[in-house]
Amino acid sequence: MSKSLLVEIGVEELPAIPFLKELPNIPKKWEKTLKEYGLDSSFEFFYTPRRLIFSHDSFKEVQDDLVEELYGAPVEIAFKDNKPTPAALGFAKKCGVDISDITTSKKGTKEVLYYKRVTKGQDSIKLLGEIIEKFLDSLHFGKSMRWGTQKKSFIRPIRWIGAMLGSEVAQFEIFGVKSSNYTYPHRTISYDPISYTSKDEFFDILDRSNVIYSQEERKNKILKEFKALESKNTIMIELDEELLAEVVAITEYPTPLLGEFDEEFLKLPPEVIITSMKEHQRYFPVFKEDKLSNHFIVVSNAVTDDFSEVIEGNQKVLKARLSDAMFFYENDLKNGLNPEPLKNVTYMNELGSVYDKELRELVIANYLNSKYSIEDEELVKEAVLYSKADLVTDMVYEFTELQGLMGYYYAKAKNRDEKVCLAIKEQYLPDGEESELPSSDFSALVALAYKLDSLLALFSIGKVPTGTKDPFALRRATLGIIKIVLDRGFEFDISHDLKELSKGYNEFDIKLLEEFFIERLLSYYPINKSLVKSVLDSGERNLLQIDKKLKALESIVSQSDFKEKFSTFKRVANIIKDVDIEKELNIDEELLKEDAEKTLYSAFKEVEGKEYDSYEEKLESLFGLKADIDNFFDFVMVNDKDEKIKENRKNLIGLIYKSFKSIADIKEISI
Repeated sequence: MSKSLLVEIGVEELPAIPFLKELPNIPKKWEKTLKEYGLDSSFEFFYTPRRLIFSHDSFKEVQDDLVEELYGAPVEIAFKDNKPTPAALGFAKKCGVDISDITTSKKGTKEVLYYKRVTKGQDSIKLLGEIIEKFLDSLHFGKSMRWGTQKKSFIRPIRWIGAMLGSEVAQFEIFGVKSSNYTYPHRTISYDPISYTSKDEFFDILDRSNVIYSQEERKNKILKEFKALESKNTIMIELDEELLAEVVAITEYPTPLLGEFDEEFLKLPPEVIITSMKEHQRYFPVFKEDKLSNHFIVVSNAVTDDFSEVIEGNQKVLKARLSDAMFFYENDLKNGLNPEPLKNVTYMNELGSVYDKELRELVIANYLNSKYSIEDEELVKEAVLYSKADLVTDMVYEFTELQGLMGYYYAKAKNRDEKVCLAIKEQYLPDGEESELPSSDFSALVALAYKLDSLLALFSIGKVPTGTKDPFALRRATLGIIKIVLDRGFEFDISHDLKELSKGYNEFDIKLLEEFFIERLLSYYPINKSLVKSVLDSGERNLLQIDKKLKALESIVSQSDFKEKFSTFKRVANIIKDVDIEKELNIDEELLKEDAEKTLYSAFKEVEGKEYDSYEEKLESLFGLKADIDNFFDFVMVNDKDEKIKENRKNLIGLIYKSFKSIADIKEISI
């Protein structure tokens, strides 16, 4: 038998960001907790800033009986002279019964001890308090708090808990709150509780009380009203999905409103205005004719017929924010960019100041510039030494997320070279999974110098990421280097170049950093990891060449007849296991006795003698030897009695394997 189940956990307003981080796990953890009690069933999950709701149409009234079948030792071991042995007594103790209650059963071909234990299922309504408490304890939001005399903590104080199975209220107390059958309307409507007698009535009350309990409905309401505002005012609202998720999480009855600010503030860089809107006020920027407009969208949670006071209040708040930003901006423009104060800003105790970091970056930038011949040395020096100068500006002190970007605007205001300005702006790119990359070789040079110094400097003082801990985001920096190098087509060797660059740092195990890069390469390519490993095991450490070899190999492997070809070349790898392919492998043509080996050697020489435009072409030619290799294996005895002939034949197979290994080690490939 089953009935409907409603659970509502009422809380003080949930903070959006930590809540949204845990949000994907909430329904999973509810489902897992129910499963542990044998009460899993389909449900809907809803949330607002003040409530978590679980709605089941069909929920078991009683747990299923738990049937356990326990098997023990074979009868001949369990009993000696018709008396139970320690094995039998131990099994009875494990089952929690007397030895007389133990029976026997067939298991395979043997007669063994057997006990069937049946645990009667409990009424689910009596378990709900325990289930809900266990579920709440499983949630992790980062910081939590205690309130009143409570010893347990949660993200925000729990104020009410509704729990109803069918028409019966589950009776329990957790977090100092007694369960009930009442809920609360929207705060604007009333602070008084409203009782309900069924799940349907509960949802009906929320509908009538201006609580849109469905997060999807709240989102759709916002989007629909965004479109109406856009159409009515001929504007375009910038839709930030993360910001939208936050707004959905902090409202129970959202209403988008159009506000405006003084056009004078449009003198500020648009990113400053947008950042001030989004980060501090959760406003959506508005554009008109592809330019930032002096308007904004605030999503109100109020229930009223007159929103004029809401709009006016938000306009005042934004005006104060933008006034501060304007003051910072004008002050920074007056002072200009100056790297000298960076000497007084500590980067890290063991690594000196931010200015010291810039000097190390300059050494790296000059090394890369001499290698890739990108730009004049003086321009490189200017870009690197001014790259962090905006860290000591008022604007970046207030809006740290604008570092680099403000440097770009301040450098432009002083009419610095456009390449320098752009390099300052793009120095931190890529700064995320979907981030753009530096747009020029010069910007890429400055960005690489920044990331490479961070890696080399931190590794040199033992700040190496371990497990999941990476406080300085060095994994992200390494992936950024890989992405930039491949995007710009730079020949960067993680063995040679890192070793050369490390000379300017405290001595450390450079192999450790090389291995760190290799780990990132394995995670960077979303393909069969054995292909990546096979290319790396060829000894290649040039990132660009690794990428080219891998793409060539992947193209070959994706062909429909690859498995057939591959079986032949796996055999090649197996046969030369005891051959040292690092030494010179010589072929004495006088010792080639069989037609099959002569044909194979001739075909191989032809393959090796060609010039190839790509690794793919060479791999195609090598795989084209399949028929001749198969013929060789069919008609030639590799392990000939004559040691010289045997060695000659193994050398021939070894040369083919070695030619493959110049691109990828075929023995590492698994398909």
